[in-house]
Amino acid sequence: MHNVIIIGSGCAGNTAAVYTARASLKPLVISGHEPGGQLSITSEVENFPGFPEGILGPQLVENMKLQAERFGATFRHGYVEACELGQRPFRVKIDGVWEETRTLIIASGASARWLGLPSEQRLIGKGVSSCATCDGFFYRGKEIMVIGGGDSAMEEANFLTRFGKRVTLVHRRDQFRASKIMYDRVVANPKIEMILNTVIDDVLSGDDGLVNGVRMRNVVTGAVEDRPVDGFFVAIGHIPNTKFLGGQIDLDEDGYIVSKGGARTNITGVFHAGDVQDRTYRQAITAAGAGCMAAIEAERFLEHEGH
Repeated sequence: MHNVIIIGSGCAGNTAAVYTARASLKPLVISGHEPGGQLSITSEVENFPGFPEGILGPQLVENMKLQAERFGATFRHGYVEACELGQRPFRVKIDGVWEETRTLIIASGASARWLGLPSEQRLIGKGVSSCATCDGFFYRGKEIMVIGGGDSAMEEANFLTRFGKRVTLVHRRDQFRASKIMYDRVVANPKIEMILNTVIDDVLSGDDGLVNGVRMRNVVTGAVEDRPVDGFFVAIGHIPNTKFLGGQIDLDEDGYIVSKGGARTNITGVFHAGDVQDRTYRQAITAAGAGCMAAIEAERFLEHEGH
């Protein structure tokens, strides 16, 4: 019987582990299919407080893990297949093995949608990114391309004009699905060029292993063009990792957990933290703060029950 099981080992899950472990709750942390979360595929993190010279993403989450282990947290490599949340203690199925817990913190994150190109995956952190606010700074004065047609793509393109010499916004259809106000802002921005009816067939790199261009194809004419690009940002949405919950937790239309205030879900004793609920900020620091909130709520809940 565990006091706390934490699903997810990114900033949110690891911070929750630090706090619950320091409270002598001996949390069990399940790493999930993306150990370390999205920071594990991020190169340099320059906006996390306390690191004036920056820190590598994988190193940041590893430091958090070591900190949590120092206080008594246990980390298990594994994937959560299902949960039974209808009664307490809750049951969590991890790689075929059921574990019981008095409280549950869901910090399973959200995975970026990618185009699915082999070159795209190989170049993540080397010019390919899914987070403008995380990585835009590295492309000051350079050529940037954004892929997508919704509000998030418009927002990323606008934001990236603060840094890039030019931002090219590419969409596969003949019109954008973004809201009018977001579209109008992009149209009014002289640093943004829009290309429609176009898909990316390949992301190109140089001898240094960094992105230096893309191969584009017009879906109407079939014309292929190679264009020089330094930064390639994919903004086609995120997928919250909530399928394993089996409909027991209230989710919105896109699959994100619906907060019931603080870090609470619709089930008493089950808490949320990080990108699995946060569709707005999606930053390491906000995920860490959410992990702290969930841990404190779980600790107070158990204390109220006499554990």
